Amino acid sequence: MQLYKEQTLKITNSLTGKKDVFKPINEGHIGMYVCGPTVYSNVHLGNCRTFMSFDMIFRYLRHLDYKVRYVRNITDAGHLVDDADEGEDKIAKKARLEKIEPMEVVQRYTVDFHKILEQFNFLPPSIEPTATGHIIEQLEIIKEILQKGYAYEVNGSVYFDVKKFNERFEYGKLSGRKLEDMIANTRELTAQSEKRSPQDFALWKKAEPQHIMRWPSPWGDGFPGWHLECTAMSTKYLGETFDIHGGGMDLKFPHHECEIAQAEASNGHSPVNYWLHANMLTLNGKKMAKSTGNNILPGEIFSGENTILSKPFTPSVVRFFMMQAHYTSILDLSNDALLASEKGYHRLMDAIDSLKDLPTGKKSDFNISEWRQKCYEAMNDDFNTPILIANLFEAVKHINLIKEGKESVSESDKELLQKTINDFVFEVLGLEDKRESGQDSDTLQRVVELLIQLRNEARTNKDFATSDKIRDQLVAMGIQLKDGKDGTTFSIS
Repeated sequence: MQLYKEQTLKITNSLTGKKDVFKPINEGHIGMYVCGPTVYSNVHLGNCRTFMSFDMIFRYLRHLDYKVRYVRNITDAGHLVDDADEGEDKIAKKARLEKIEPMEVVQRYTVDFHKILEQFNFLPPSIEPTATGHIIEQLEIIKEILQKGYAYEVNGSVYFDVKKFNERFEYGKLSGRKLEDMIANTRELTAQSEKRSPQDFALWKKAEPQHIMRWPSPWGDGFPGWHLECTAMSTKYLGETFDIHGGGMDLKFPHHECEIAQAEASNGHSPVNYWLHANMLTLNGKKMAKSTGNNILPGEIFSGENTILSKPFTPSVVRFFMMQAHYTSILDLSNDALLASEKGYHRLMDAIDSLKDLPTGKKSDFNISEWRQKCYEAMNDDFNTPILIANLFEAVKHINLIKEGKESVSESDKELLQKTINDFVFEVLGLEDKRESGQDSDTLQRVVELLIQLRNEARTNKDFATSDKIRDQLVAMGIQLKDGKDGTTFSIS
């Protein structure tokens, strides 16, 4: 039997504002679309957190035996500098400043995006379409919206008519905004504006002579509006109505609101049943921003080449850190938080290492089946990874007690414990055991063993000052010594 038939999954749905029981349109199959990056610069850590949240969700849905078609797009055209309908295309601007082709910009930063996500151990999406690869589909949707009277053409540009749309549908239902309030709080249009209303948004923009990225259309050469690409690609690969649409909280308005409007205007019905939004990542309690210097790239964390953190941190430690907060909560990155996560990560991996050698007995002092269901209950409650991790550390406590001979576990329960931990740690959370390995690990072990030998010689010679200094320095580096009847052993925390 498929696991999803045994579990009841609830999801916080931005459209309803509450936790809804998840029921896919087609049993056993899920269509999920997530807004991907605009590839004009290196992917930043806040974006990584959003994509990581949906990677975790994708992993859990697959773990439940759903067949998931996961579509995550690449925005390689149409995203203007001010996120609205004015200014320059972000990619074209970068190309102009660097005196290269726009598609060189796209290629460079798409490669960077994939490289960083691979280091974080992301699963690739089922389909990764690009905006420029779907110009024809976008043009067809514009024609449909125009034909139904929800758009208008002015001087080679086409705009969505929000007021007209709102006569039959509800613009603002995702973000909880009322059109009347938006109109009241908006300045009047300038004389230069082609729009009928400030709330209207571009479906197609006329390309001025200096605009590099341009395509022919029935209204003249131009380029698509930013919101349109996601409607075109999600509809093409997932259908007119699909299960899950995700993205960052910052996309809820206007991007996702406009997506809903475009789909309803062209198809006549709501495009998505469950809207999910991941929250932002802050740095040392402040919003990340390149302009203030309060910013750090993933590669700078991995290499340690930054002025913010005290040491390098591996992608798995950073991933573990991010999984310790619920995806809908604001998460603050700091040196102390990463150091604490690194300790927790090592403690978890050490426990997993020792699982295979755990002694078994006739009965278990720890109810593994009950604990296993608690892990599922955490994930079924809107993918609650912090509670899942707390449950995993409950198991770590019992594993250590079994190692010390203070508790017992039966052979069958040990197998269930091992399978459950592997399922949730590696398959669902997407962690990897990326502690020191190979030559580095062997060298570290030999160095620590040499220091233990020197410490033992100092103790034999009653040179306790040197003995204590060696122990204290190792502890400061996260290496714990344990003296026993069979000698001194060590562990890395």
